[in-house]
Amino acid sequence: MSTATIRSSRPVNQPAPGKRLSLSDAISGGKQLPSRVIFHGQSGIGKTSFAANAPKPFFLLSRGETGLHTLIDSGQLPKIQNVEAKTWDDCMGILDDLTSQPHDYKTLVIDVLDGMEKLANEYVCATSFNNDWGRTGFVNYSAGERAVASCQTRELICALEKLREVKRMAIIGLAHTGVGNFNNPLGSDYNRYLPSIYKDSWNLLEAWADIVLYGYHEVVAAKNKEDRKAKATTGVRLMATEWCAAFSAKNRHGLPPEIEMGGSGQEAWNNFKTALEAGRKAKVTNG
Repeated sequence: MSTATIRSSRPVNQPAPGKRLSLSDAISGGKQLPSRVIFHGQSGIGKTSFAANAPKPFFLLSRGETGLHTLIDSGQLPKIQNVEAKTWDDCMGILDDLTSQPHDYKTLVIDVLDGMEKLANEYVCATSFNNDWGRTGFVNYSAGERAVASCQTRELICALEKLREVKRMAIIGLAHTGVGNFNNPLGSDYNRYLPSIYKDSWNLLEAWADIVLYGYHEVVAAKNKEDRKAKATTGVRLMATEWCAAFSAKNRHGLPPEIEMGGSGQEAWNNFKTALEAGRKAKVTNG
């Protein structure tokens, strides 16, 4: 295993000595902060158009992620403020600016999280493995990816939390989906749909998020008497909100297991917003 020293891209701020926390500092309610949402799904399911309909969005694009630009250029979406991060320092610098500078954005959309992970991988490979991507460097026993999870993924989460608290911005992280192996401690391992993010980093992001949505097309298979095999047809687009063996999803807002996305990003967002409001009302009613 590599003995390279892993360095964070910026220093960790240690809290200054001060008053010791006491029971008098306890609160009885929450902080009323906006939600942290991760939406993963296959290409073309409508992740970007969904997020573009959130309140006053600002898009932070990873290098080469052109879906938003294509939708704007084709007239599918209105003009939306966005910037493309080409390096990991670009990503963290924009988050710093959003937190410290005046603006009226209400939602940060990261498009896509796996693209930002790639930038973090490049940073760590350059600074800690002398640009060695081989078996003696970054990929040696997944040393580089584990280093990114330990430092850069945690750094990203801390920056996003600071942005939520200082600017009261909602966070929507988009991610591509791949098929990954699930190590099942209760039985045989199996494949499931997971964000295309290294498992250690994904575990941190999944635990941080309030809502993880999985977008997919409902597929209906039917077989006529004369058919040798069943024929599959694609149905409505859905956002799943609860974990199952086939994919990763979750929510802390009392959402229904599935939300229909309808025929547009606006309809998908409206349905999601309606489900959120219904979940909040149900919690209040149930006490």
